[in-house]
Amino acid sequence: MEVEVYNIKGVKTDRKVNLNDAVFGIEPNDHAIYLDVKQFMANRRQGTHATLEVSMLSGSTRKLHRQKGTGGSRKGSIKSPLFRGGARVFGPQPRDYNFKLNKKLKKLARISALSYKVKDNGFTVIEDFSFEAPKTKNVIEMIKNFKAEDSKILLVTSGADANIVLSARNLQKVKVVSAHDLNTYEILNANHMLVTESSLKEIENITLN
Repeated sequence: MEVEVYNIKGVKTDRKVNLNDAVFGIEPNDHAIYLDVKQFMANRRQGTHATLEVSMLSGSTRKLHRQKGTGGSRKGSIKSPLFRGGARVFGPQPRDYNFKLNKKLKKLARISALSYKVKDNGFTVIEDFSFEAPKTKNVIEMIKNFKAEDSKILLVTSGADANIVLSARNLQKVKVVSAHDLNTYEILNANHMLVTESSLKEIENITLN
């Protein structure tokens, strides 16, 4: 599949690049995408939630009143979950939400997400570029050139260019990621991907090998 190459001014160059159909043109697997995104979200959870159960709650263990003869229900402790300020029954405790997936499935999910982006015209290849100094306005101008000011942008580069990363750091809707760190969640979370030419080969190598 051939696609046009753009420069950072949003203008087509006279060159085209071939996208590998094994990476950017497969029939997407929705279930693989679901599992990979679910794992990504689960692995981000801190799992530090905790509630106080009866054994953890401080308070008197005195029986509130005698067992029989009052006409009321039996009450063994002020810490009972039935009372305001009492314990929680089977409440959440700290836990690890992480789970593992096969590498092949994660690769299939990433390829499926990339194929969706190309299919939906949310994938643009741009020339390799760099900034002389970190300036946010450089990235703002580039996004305006592609008429994507209101979109979430994922800018994929070949390596960690400090000036590009620092230039986009203060922009809420722009995320810069190196091809090596590309994942399914970030691909789907973006409305549009701007991918540098040199990062295409890296994406193919990481995905197919």
